[in-house]
Amino acid sequence: MESIPNIASLSPVEIRKLIRAGKFTSPTSGLANGYTQANLVILPKELAYDFLLFTQRNPRPCPVLEVSDIGSRKLHKFATDVDLANDFPKYRIYRNGVSTGEVTSVEDYWQDDLVSFLIGCSFSFESELIAAGIEIRHITENVNVPMYNTSIPLESAGKFHGNMVVSMRPIPENQVVTAVNVTAAMPKVHGAPIQVGNPKAIGIKDISKPDYGDMVSIKPGEVPVFWPCGVTPQNAIMQVKPDFVITHAPGHMLITDIKNTVLKYE
Repeated sequence: MESIPNIASLSPVEIRKLIRAGKFTSPTSGLANGYTQANLVILPKELAYDFLLFTQRNPRPCPVLEVSDIGSRKLHKFATDVDLANDFPKYRIYRNGVSTGEVTSVEDYWQDDLVSFLIGCSFSFESELIAAGIEIRHITENVNVPMYNTSIPLESAGKFHGNMVVSMRPIPENQVVTAVNVTAAMPKVHGAPIQVGNPKAIGIKDISKPDYGDMVSIKPGEVPVFWPCGVTPQNAIMQVKPDFVITHAPGHMLITDIKNTVLKYE
């Protein structure tokens, strides 16, 4: 995390303004505790229906929070003072299914036919886990959360198909039930874990080598716990190879104005 005094205590709009100005370009885990964070997929209108159907058929890894108007860089619900082309710390540009690099603004790439999808992020439930007395290791170690491609197949929709991506957090064995219960109450940000303690069962051959993010230490008495991850659409994009798609860079989220408590079961 970049050295900006007290950034973790700033409001969502204050953090977005820092990001928009290019003053913060790091992962957003641990920022604005209690507020929802979101993943991003931006694609041309001609692909938007297929992608919306894909998210509806795969709500665990792809829970849609909001969809923009065509060509708009604004939102109606999750943030007011927002610019979707500048308010994520880093973006990825995909051409023909290949990431061409990461940028801190996509203003120069914007097109009038683009539709933006905000997708729930597991960073949102981390403050709830911390409140329940569970350490979040990647925050403690000041790195990005480890994320992995899996062998879990997704439901196809139109052109979109692929396998699920998961994020991992080491959890003490005696706190796993608590972690499951806390996150199960927040289905709009991925909900309960998809797997506990057995990475090979979901196709992860080497847990020390995440496909995205950074490895964290797993201490004695802890088990790796895996949640569905909003990087999943990027896996699908690499399979489908559309001409042009914009996503967030893994770990670099939009911090919204909506409290996590709004996303819990009533």
